[in-house]
Amino acid sequence: MKFLFNSKGHHIANFVNGHLHSPTGENIGHYREQENIFIDMRGHYLGEIIHENRLMYNNYSPYKNVNFGIYGNYGNVGNYGNPGNYGSIGLVSGFKDIVF
Repeated sequence: MKFLFNSKGHHIANFVNGHLHSPTGENIGHYREQENIFIDMRGHYLGEIIHENRLMYNNYSPYKNVNFGIYGNYGNVGNYGNPGNYGSIGLVSGFKDIVF
């Protein structure tokens, strides 16, 4: 399990067993290991990890217009707690925060 944050350091998701889950546990996406990206529940590009633990949307990703198919819902993994604020990294060129 890995806590993921936005650029401001707010906890926005958990990466658990190849799946992306909201802080409260709902399945909100899946990891595509070959491309090193996350897709949403409809199979569209969602974002990627930068700076080791920041989940952000790459404005220039070549996968923005690709549909990878629907992987299904892997349910709720539960709440792993709140790790608190991880600290801001400021603006990152070419990336933006993901809003769920």
